[in-house]
Amino acid sequence: QVQLVESGGGLVQAGGSLRLSCAASGRTFSSYNMGWFRQAPGKERELIAAISRSGGRTYYADSVKGRFTISRDNAKNTVYLQMNNLKPEHTAVYYCAAALVFSSTPLQYDYWGQGTQVTVSS
Repeated sequence: QVQLVESGGGLVQAGGSLRLSCAASGRTFSSYNMGWFRQAPGKERELIAAISRSGGRTYYADSVKGRFTISRDNAKNTVYLQMNNLKPEHTAVYYCAAALVFSSTPLQYDYWGQGTQVTVSS
């Protein structure tokens, strides 16, 4: 079993940056593909970035390409999401999740963190 804890969210002005972290418990972190999802009020949860077990493969939603970067450190059991040039429409709760398959589908993710709020003011 994997437990995930996100951190790094907060309030930032438009144009600013945040770095989210997701710390995983257990010794099997490197066995899981990791994803960052976000859910804005009244909207469905959507995958914005994913990274494979080794970090050699990444995926980004079109809406964040060139602006967000996902990375992982398997030695530290942590996955990161660097978010630059943030806009008010990026305001949402951000979740990290772990999956045995490399997928963009929330249902294929087995473990979820509790989420961290990101609020971008204009």
